[in-house]
Order: sequence, then structure tokens, then C-alpha cells
Amino acid sequence: MELQNKKWTEEDFFKVRKEVLAQWQTGSEVDLQEAIEYNKRIPDHKNFAKKLVAAKEAGITLAQPRAGVALIDSHIELLNYLDREGGADLLPTTIDSYTRQNRYDECEVGIQESIKARRSLLNGFPGVNHGVKGCRQVFENVNLPLQSRHGTPDGRLLAEITHASGWTSNEGGGISYNIPYAKSVTLEKTLLDWQYCDRLVGFYEEQGISINREPFGPLTGTLVPPSMSNAVAIIEALLAAEQGVKNLTVGYGQCGNLVQDVAAIRALEEQCSDYLRAYGYDDVFLTTVFHQWMGGFPADEAKAFGIISTGSAVACLAGATKVIVKTPHEAIGIPTKEANAQGIKATKMTLTLLAGQHMKLSDELRIEIGVIKAETRCIVDKVFEAGQGDLAKGVVKAFEMGILDIPFAPSKYNAGKMMPARDNNGAVRYLKFGNVPFYAELKAFNMRKLDERGRYEKRAVGFQMTVDDIFAVGKGHLIGRPE
Repeated sequence: MELQNKKWTEEDFFKVRKEVLAQWQTGSEVDLQEAIEYNKRIPDHKNFAKKLVAAKEAGITLAQPRAGVALIDSHIELLNYLDREGGADLLPTTIDSYTRQNRYDECEVGIQESIKARRSLLNGFPGVNHGVKGCRQVFENVNLPLQSRHGTPDGRLLAEITHASGWTSNEGGGISYNIPYAKSVTLEKTLLDWQYCDRLVGFYEEQGISINREPFGPLTGTLVPPSMSNAVAIIEALLAAEQGVKNLTVGYGQCGNLVQDVAAIRALEEQCSDYLRAYGYDDVFLTTVFHQWMGGFPADEAKAFGIISTGSAVACLAGATKVIVKTPHEAIGIPTKEANAQGIKATKMTLTLLAGQHMKLSDELRIEIGVIKAETRCIVDKVFEAGQGDLAKGVVKAFEMGILDIPFAPSKYNAGKMMPARDNNGAVRYLKFGNVPFYAELKAFNMRKLDERGRYEKRAVGFQMTVDDIFAVGKGHLIGRPE
């Protein structure tokens, strides 16, 4: 199929669908009509999309952890522990790395070895290999909505299986699950593959079933300027809406400056809503997700809880609908279920204490929102221009031209010419613009902010600031000051 931002016809969708279901033997378990009837029987409290709608209307922030192990019974036990002991509001299923690369044969070996070892030897839940039968077993033995979280460039079969199993949310997108995750996968392929995932959700919506879609906001999670991540989120939201998605959650990863983080979430929600309306998607319900710190964590658990609680406070003060929870074991590796629950408890305590409180619109916050919106508009509008009005084609061209440029991404299709650094207050700014299309006043604003830091630290503004900033939080500081 030719890549274009146009809703797939049913004929095209079902033609490709035959190939998708043939990727692995469990594809034969998916009976779309039966899956529709199954989803219609799901109670509202286990539907992800409906729970997000209720939370936004009530003005509360929900807490969702990350979690996933190889074996079904162990995964059920883990999720129920995070619900009952941790107090999670929404449940994830983090998918293993083999599945993310569509390496189902190796995944099967990992499952068998995990059975023999009586513990998970995979770093997540192999949803495709477990199939509809296994994924439904998980869904039917928990009492909260389930979302698939993964990082898969081609997540089509995974989406088919999980949605057929009652999992009413899927994270990812053609940009956000490619550029930060893969080296050699083309954007043409991932944009088409995620159009499929979105068209699948659109098909369920046409049958009266509400399913949430969530582009992955943090991207590489390392010093990503808010306007770049917001631009990607808005683009992926528009691409999803074209395929019929009606319930969207756009996200952002904590950068560390309180005002900038609050501004980023508010700018994202307002601007994404404006773009959706401008392009005729008036029936999309939009929510936001704030990701707690995605960079390096201190090994000391008490210090880690400080980072977790700070992120929780920002999510609440920004008015995010959901916050993705970290654990005090981030610096160590895959957390125990106890550590995961502790992260949720710390988050929930902060959310409870701050319930109903929001940061008021100060001059500083107003300026930051304005700058983020202006930068984001420059990027998004230039992507449309690059595609001559076609957003999907524009994305491919925009990466070729460096209009879209994600810092520290592994993809060879990413220019890597843009470079960020923190200003003297810890806000993330553009150090090198590459080909990101800002007008002169925006460039001057960024450089002025970085010059303030340079004068304070008595050093030249340059790449060493970026290097120092990357390692700063792991050492207990936000800004990488000279030692």
C-alpha cells in the first residue's frame, strides 16, 4: 500500500489483515466478530477508555505502573498485587523484547525455559505467543482495565490479539515506537503498520466499542525538548484520528523543571485539541499522561522515592489524567513486585495530598506555555508543508529534512543534528537547532536562556553541558553543574 494520511477502506484493511494473522500460529485464534461480542460484555470499570473519560470529568489523576513477566499465572499474580497492595488505578502489561522484534520462535523458547526455571526469563509478557486464550485468562483474572505497553515497530498482530482479549488500550505509534527504539526500520513501514493498528481500533469503534490509543510521549526519554515531543504526540494523534480512533491519550515525559513540565502538559492538551478540531476530528475524547522521570535514577531508594514523588506532584499540578509510575529499583533493573507497589503507593499518596490543586497561571507559566506552543506549531505546520498537506508523507520528509529530530535516537532515519541542554533553571532548551524550523525570536529565546547558565557557571555554552545534564539526576542534581 502507498503511504498516505487517508482512512483505510475495509477492503484494504481486511486484505492486509490476512497477512497479519498469518505472522504466527496464535493469529488463528482471533475471530473478529466473536471479539466484538466479547468486548461488548466488558463492564465499564474494566474498560480503559471509559475509565479515562470518568477520571478527566472528575478532575483526578490516575496512577498506572509498568509490569510484565513471562508466565500467565505469575503475571496475574503480579498485576493483582499491584492492584490490591499498590493501589494501581489502571494496569499495564509490558511486553517482552523478543515480541517487540516479532521474534516469536525465540520467545517460545524463553517461555519454555521460564516454565522449567519457575521464574520469568523474559523481560515482559509474550502476548502474541500466549494468544487470545492466554491474554483473556489474564484479563478475566484482574479487576482493572488492561493496556499493552511495548515498543514494537510492527505491533499489528499484538494489537489484534490483545484487543480481542479485552485489553482496551494500546500504546505506541509509527514515530514513537520506531525512531527511539529501532535502528533500520523505515518510517514508511511503521507508519503503515500503525495505521493498521489504528484502523483496527477504528473498526471496533464502529461496532460501538470504546478503545483507548496512547502515542508514546517521552520518545528517547533523555532531554527531549517539550515542543519536539509535543509535536510528535500531536502528529500521531492526528494520524490515529484519521483511522477512526475516538479515545486518545497524548503524553509527555518529565524533564525536571516544574514550570516547564506543567506548561508542557497544558500546552499539549490545548494545542492537540485545537489541531484535532481544525482538521475535523470533533468527536475525539482527549486525555493526557505524564511519565515520571525516564532518565537515570539514583541507586539509593530514598532518593529514588524523591524523584517519584516529585513527578507525581507535577502530574497532579498540571492536571494530567494519568501518571506512569516508576519504582525505587530503576537503577538496579527489573523491580520486584514489592518495589513496584511501593512506587505506586508513593505516587498515590502525593496525588491524594494534592487532589484538587493545580498550578495557577503565573507570568512565568504563561510565557512557557506560549513558547512551547509557538515552537510546536513551527514544527507541526512545517511537517504538513513537507508532505504538501499529507501528514503521513510529511513525517517521512520531515525526518529526511531534520524538521523532526529526536535527540539520542538510534534510528538511522533520524538526523541527530538537534542538541538539547538545560538552562540555569533546569528547563530543557535547544542548544543546537539543526534543521528544526524555528523563527529568529524563538532561537534567540533559547540561546538567551542558555547564555544565562553559561554566565552563572562561568563556562562556554556547549555540548559539555548536555553531557553533564544527562548524568546529573543519577548523581542527585537536576542540572549538570561543573564539578
